[in-house]
Amino acid sequence: MDSINRNQPEHNRRNLTGSEAIQRIKDIAEEAKSGFFCTANRVIPMSPLKVDEAGNLWFLSADDSHHNQDIAANPAVRLYFQASHHSGFLYFDGHAVISRDPAMIKELWSFTLKTWFTEGENDPRITVIQVRPVEGYYWDNKHGNAVAGAKMLVGAVIGQTLDDSIEGTIRL
Repeated sequence: MDSINRNQPEHNRRNLTGSEAIQRIKDIAEEAKSGFFCTANRVIPMSPLKVDEAGNLWFLSADDSHHNQDIAANPAVRLYFQASHHSGFLYFDGHAVISRDPAMIKELWSFTLKTWFTEGENDPRITVIQVRPVEGYYWDNKHGNAVAGAKMLVGAVIGQTLDDSIEGTIRL
């Protein structure tokens, strides 16, 4: 058992698979709004534009970007998300696929993306990156930040660990 958990009277470990893992990924990634997208050669900030019901994350990217080149050479990626200052931490390893699916580009498109794709949603440089999560790890709280904060405060006052955290592996 981890040393920080020795004084923990509550169950604070739960490994997730299947639909529970998908929901945790969806909740944290959507709340975080952006994260770090890691290829074998670089780490870049990116915002998923969609998390689907299967847990896949969808991004738009330029065909001439370094990370697209990295994915073409090695589709193994890792994504990191932090939903708030105190909870909603997630990383997972996944498999990335690049396509030029016009229907998905249309679905993911928003006007602000014109900053990167100056010709609009028909910009010939646009590609779609789909990341299928495989496995990872999460750290979160069980009852929201307000309850977690209250439990920490009470625990400090009475000298007992009352941590509302929950953590575990994610496998799809």
